[in-house]
Amino acid sequence: MTTTLRPGSAGADAARLPGRSLLRIGPVSLLIRRRAVLVAAALTVLLLLAVVLSLSLGTPYVAPADVLRALSGAGTPYDLVVFDLRLPRVVLAAVAGAAFGVAGTLIQSVARNPLASPDVIGITQGAGLAATVALTSGMAAVLVAPTALVGGLLAAVLLFALGARHGLAAQRFVLAGVAVAFGFRALTEVVMLTADPIDGLRAQIWLIGTLAGKGWTEAAWIAGTLLVLLPVLAWAGWALNSTALDDDTARGVGLRPVARRIGLAGTGVLVAAMVTAQVGAVDFVALVAPQVARRLVRAERPPLVCAALLGALLLVLADLAGRRLFAPTQLPAGVLTAAIGGPYLIFLLLRGRRRSS
Repeated sequence: MTTTLRPGSAGADAARLPGRSLLRIGPVSLLIRRRAVLVAAALTVLLLLAVVLSLSLGTPYVAPADVLRALSGAGTPYDLVVFDLRLPRVVLAAVAGAAFGVAGTLIQSVARNPLASPDVIGITQGAGLAATVALTSGMAAVLVAPTALVGGLLAAVLLFALGARHGLAAQRFVLAGVAVAFGFRALTEVVMLTADPIDGLRAQIWLIGTLAGKGWTEAAWIAGTLLVLLPVLAWAGWALNSTALDDDTARGVGLRPVARRIGLAGTGVLVAAMVTAQVGAVDFVALVAPQVARRLVRAERPPLVCAALLGALLLVLADLAGRRLFAPTQLPAGVLTAAIGGPYLIFLLLRGRRRSS
């Protein structure tokens, strides 16, 4: 959404481009795409409305006005329902969705491929294999998430080892990820087939991705990771502007494209591994959010902030739909996000066919 410019530099001329404004903060100048700001503001409003709706719907029903009074601390008969039963899960959905949006944006930008996401390049499958082993081996429940995180990071190490040649080239990076994903998925199936049926069912639910029974602890881990990485993410938001350049052009303007790709991809897989370890394999949010945000902003690359907001909105709505569509039966959020992702892939196929014709 923004680009850092030096006053008087050649890049400052871009500030006069239509649809962009130059914001100066002390010695730093930021080139802002006005449409991106408007889209981010609209997504923030929609996210807040979705949060209030999610806190309101359920048994018992809480009127939106009572939800707002409870959140303001005015004291209502529904404080227990809003604060203790619903708010932790809604906050987790928003934080996890934002993290998936960030991870997907970074990975797709490095891969230069709209189909690249943590659930395509093997990070989700690595975390899933580790979680499946933990759940089927009698490991304590508190150790499942850390084990899944280790699995996701090991998958990232394997991905970088296979895709590091030629400076982490985009096509090789994606192909290495697909290979890692298939390998871990096959191993997961083997573990589940040889496990106790009950433990296998628990692992299957984890692999689908659900927010049921989770709340503040998981949200704190994800939010803490994003806060720790905030300086890196600020750099990533600026560095993403150069990912569309080929290596020779990037070097010609004084950039280090290989180091940038490694930094962006490393940050993306770390965020993806952490959020998957906490909420399970919620597919398609990291795939869909960056590309839809890019189309809303009409930008050349996925915008980081808008993708995070859209990811949060998608997961809050998916979790709400999972809770209410077939109540009292609750569907895992991953089922609903998969229902969104399928039509999206068909849309990409039809769009690609229309362009080729």
